[in-house]
Amino acid sequence: MSGASGLVGSALCEELEQNGYEVLRLVRREAGAGEIAWQPLEGLPEPAQAEGLDAIVHLAGESLASGRWTDARKERFRSSRVDATAALVRSLQELDAPPQSFLCASGVGFYGDRGEELVDETSEAGRGFLADLCVEWERAAREGNPAKRVVHLRFGVVLDKDSGALPKMLTPARLGLGGPMGSGEQAFPWIALDDCVAAIRWLLEHADLEGPFNVVAPPRDTSSSFARSLGRALGRPALLPAPAFALRLALGEMADEMLLSGQQAVPRALEESGFSFRFADTLAALRHVLGKA
Repeated sequence: MSGASGLVGSALCEELEQNGYEVLRLVRREAGAGEIAWQPLEGLPEPAQAEGLDAIVHLAGESLASGRWTDARKERFRSSRVDATAALVRSLQELDAPPQSFLCASGVGFYGDRGEELVDETSEAGRGFLADLCVEWERAAREGNPAKRVVHLRFGVVLDKDSGALPKMLTPARLGLGGPMGSGEQAFPWIALDDCVAAIRWLLEHADLEGPFNVVAPPRDTSSSFARSLGRALGRPALLPAPAFALRLALGEMADEMLLSGQQAVPRALEESGFSFRFADTLAALRHVLGKA
C-alpha cells in the first residue's frame, strides 16, 4: 500500500491487519520489516519484492490543500499522481506473478463542476484542472497494467475529526461562523472514514468488481445543507457564509476548483455491487465522526 501513513491509508491498514491481512507499506526510505522501498517517480527499486502479491492499493499523492495553487505546485500534484502511478505500473510489468488487483485513488473531481446534475460512474469527465488530473491519473493506473483488474477509487471528502477537511471546518463552526462557502448551492459529496475504509475493503474482497467507483455517501448534500448539519451536530447555528470573492482572494484557483464548485456524485456502482453504508445520514455521520453519537 502506498500512502499508508495518510488519513485513509492508516485507517485501512489498521482495518486490514485486524482482520488477518498482511499489509506491506511502500516507503520512500530504507525499508524495514513489513515495508517495501519505492521512489514515486522511479517505481520499485526491487520489483521482485512485489512478486505474487494479491493486491496493490495505491493512495499516494501530494495534498491538494497543501497551499495556494501555483504552477509549480500544480505540477507536483500531477507528478505525485500521474507520473508516480505510471512508474509503479512499469515496475509491476517486470513481474512474473503481478498482483491480481490494483486499486488506485482518484476523485469525484473527475466530473468537473456539474451543478445540480447527478453523476455516476457512467458519466463523462468534466473540464478543469482537477478533472484533467483525474483523467490522466486513471489512465496511468489502467494503461499497461498487468493486474487482472483495476479499480478507480473516486473519493469525495473523507470525514474524520482529526485529519482531512473536517478539522478545518470545526473552529468557525463552533463559533457559529460555519456557514456555506459562496452561494452554498454547490454539491458537497462526502463519506465517513469508517465507510470509506469499509468500501475499499469490499472492493478488495470482491474480485469481480473493476473500473470506477464513487466512494461517497448516498446523501446529496450541498455546501449549505452540510453546514447546517455540522452546526446541528455541534449545537451551533451555521450563520455567516464565506463569500466567494474572499475565498478567491485567499486561495486563488483552488477556491473555484475545490470550494465553489461541486459534483452531485452518487455511489451507484457501490450500491449495485451490494455494499451497504453504515452512515447514510449526514447528521448521524457527523455525530459519529465527532464522537457525539
